[in-house]
Amino acid sequence: MNQGLPQPILVHDTFTAAKRELELREPGRCGVYCCGPTVYDLCHVGNARAAVVPDVIVRFLRHQGLQVKYVRNVTDIDDKIIARAQAEDVPAMAVAERYADEYGRDMAALGNLEPDVAPRVSGHLPEIVEMIERLLARGLAYVADGDVYYRVAAFAEYGKLGKRRPEDLLEGAGSRIEVDARKESPLDFALWKAAKPGEPAWDSPWGPGRPGWHIECSAMCGKHLGETFDIHCGGRDLIFPHHENEIAQSQGAYGPGTFARYWLHNGFIDFAGEKMSKSLGNFFTTREVLALHDPETVRYFLLTVHYRSGLNFDVRVDCPACGAELDREAQDQGRCAACGAEPGREALRARVRFPGLEEADDRLAYVYATLAGARRLLHEAAAVPPPAPGELLPAFCEHMRNDFNTGGALGTLSRPLAEANTLLAATKGVDKAARLQWLAGFVADMDQVAAILGCFGADPEDWLRRRRGRRAATAGLDIRRVEALLAARREARAAKDWARSDAIRDELSALGLTVKDGPEGTSWDFA
Repeated sequence: MNQGLPQPILVHDTFTAAKRELELREPGRCGVYCCGPTVYDLCHVGNARAAVVPDVIVRFLRHQGLQVKYVRNVTDIDDKIIARAQAEDVPAMAVAERYADEYGRDMAALGNLEPDVAPRVSGHLPEIVEMIERLLARGLAYVADGDVYYRVAAFAEYGKLGKRRPEDLLEGAGSRIEVDARKESPLDFALWKAAKPGEPAWDSPWGPGRPGWHIECSAMCGKHLGETFDIHCGGRDLIFPHHENEIAQSQGAYGPGTFARYWLHNGFIDFAGEKMSKSLGNFFTTREVLALHDPETVRYFLLTVHYRSGLNFDVRVDCPACGAELDREAQDQGRCAACGAEPGREALRARVRFPGLEEADDRLAYVYATLAGARRLLHEAAAVPPPAPGELLPAFCEHMRNDFNTGGALGTLSRPLAEANTLLAATKGVDKAARLQWLAGFVADMDQVAAILGCFGADPEDWLRRRRGRRAATAGLDIRRVEALLAARREARAAKDWARSDAIRDELSALGLTVKDGPEGTSWDFA
């Protein structure tokens, strides 16, 4: 029985590889854990998706009436952080602090809610040590020269999440895993790493050192959500070994059936047919993309497909010399095959375009223009009837209850948006009271959609104004000149100087602009 929910919610659980009804551990309450960033650099767009997905899941669960405790960790002790600190000749914790702050700025810009708890590894050393001691006491770990390793062979369920058999993993393990004679098995993984010269270290019963990556999340989950909680989120790349090892640690420490009840994993962002990642070097930072596009456009783009699906991140670059579109190889080489120009990678990167984001921006503009018209009409009405219940929100939520399908949910908005525009454009034969009632219901439903998605919640006029400003800046267009031309055109129309009015319209059209005359006055936008 699904207590605390108005209607059942289905989720695709990675562990069972099946869609299951969400049954809460405690009626009306839901614990959600998301693996957060390892803070050694600016996050890229793939990292952003891994944060936006659980943010929307949490928003929807709260919309459905649940009390959600959302925990997203920060890994501030890690090999990559240490390597960055050594390269910059600064303390490792200074690197972690800097990039944790930068990550927070990017996530806030994208409209993500603050998690209820954002634990850092450095603040949970006692819990980590306690969990390791528990595993040692149960024979699931062993000490080797100040290191502590998890004994994989002692955990019978190992490999169940990632659908991998330990015996298969052992075949050829030497070619994938660095051989360490101190380990009982190549599959055993570090719970505690003995200190090395020049690296940060903390005291422990096994000597100074630092925790391994996997034990950190297990300990923080236990601290803030308990031995068993509802949903664990993360990117698909974390299924094995990270999440597999989390299960081994936590169930090894607390017993079978504990830890996360449902595992949800988002798909990759694909860049030129590859997973976007820092290790492959084929990424754009979230900060780079936000410099070119409104944060809400980026967020909307990330939600246009189901969270488990891959999301194609197209990149287009034209040669500054001849205008030819450059393929991935030419972009990497910084050389145009068509004309032989060699502008270099950095110059080409400055000219990058993201077609998917441009499409998302156009769609957002359509939604906001519709909302602007509806709100304007409702504001100007002498009286507005109570909102009429419509099909928009129920249809939207039906898709969200089916494994948080944001792509399908967004698709349900097309029809009501078209109906709203039809009503807004109608001038004759319209039941004005019925129109106002329908539009009031439409706006009310869209307000709830905005709360769930974190999109469509800005003031429509402000958002559209900012968009025009961004596009004008990109095109090198002086908005003051545009406004002056529009003012001159208004004067010409008032004087019934139609020839002058049309000439100004043609001048604006030559700038790539469209002019729309309506009851509220004249507006402009890019063609």
